[in-house]
Amino acid sequence: MFHPDDPLSPRDLVFDEPWHAEVLSIADGLVREGRVTPGQWAAALGAALRRAEAAGRPDTADTYYMAALEALEALLAGVGVPASEQAARKSAWEEAYRRTPHGQPVRL
Repeated sequence: MFHPDDPLSPRDLVFDEPWHAEVLSIADGLVREGRVTPGQWAAALGAALRRAEAAGRPDTADTYYMAALEALEALLAGVGVPASEQAARKSAWEEAYRRTPHGQPVRL
């Protein structure tokens, strides 16, 4: 949120979509809980961004989001959240998203 009396306050939207912020918030939670280190997060995100660049993806907020999501999924697997559990959660979220009226928050 922009605060005119704060010179460090962002003047533009920081994230294009709420879910862009959410993936980074989840990663931050994992770091704060000590489940991953800041270095592990940085390495995973950096590797995902390099793969996106090597694949010729444009430097956009969506590309960054997808790289952050890829990094988060890899870190979750590394701390014991199996891919099958991640897939089940994703499926549940997609179903909740489809049944939620436009403009309403999605609830699992």
